[in-house]
Amino acid sequence: MTLPREGRALDLPDFRRYAAAVAATLVPGDLVALHGAMGAGKTTFVRAVVAALHGSDDAVTSPTFTFRHTYEGQPPIEHLDLYRIKDPREFDEIGIDDAFRPDAIAFVEWPEKLGDRARPTVAIAIHGGGSEPRTVTVIRW
Repeated sequence: MTLPREGRALDLPDFRRYAAAVAATLVPGDLVALHGAMGAGKTTFVRAVVAALHGSDDAVTSPTFTFRHTYEGQPPIEHLDLYRIKDPREFDEIGIDDAFRPDAIAFVEWPEKLGDRARPTVAIAIHGGGSEPRTVTVIRW
C-alpha cells in the first residue's frame, strides 16, 4: 500500500493499514512525535504499528497513567504519553531518556512537552475522532 496523500479520509481499517505502511518506513532510532487531540487515535496508530512490526498488538494499551510502555520485539518499541506531565523534572522519574535508545523506535504522544529534551525524526498528525474518518499527515526530517 502506498501512503495516501495528505487530506484523504481514512476509515478505521484504512487507518490501521496506513499505520502498518508507515511502520515499514520506520527504523531503529526513530523518534516519532504523535500529534492529535484526545481520542484522535494516537494509541490506535501505535497499536497498528506494533502489530505490523511484532505480529501482535495484544500488549498495547495507552500509557496515559503509566507514562511509558515498552513493547519488546524487533525492533523494540517505546510508547510514551506525556499528557499528564506537569513539570519537566518528572521526565527523570519515568526514565524518559532511556526510551530514546538507538535500537528502538519511540512514539511520543503530546510531544510538545519534550521541549528541547529530544528531537523527533518523524511527525505524525492525526485529525478526527470518535467513529469519524481520520486524516493523517506524516513528515520525516
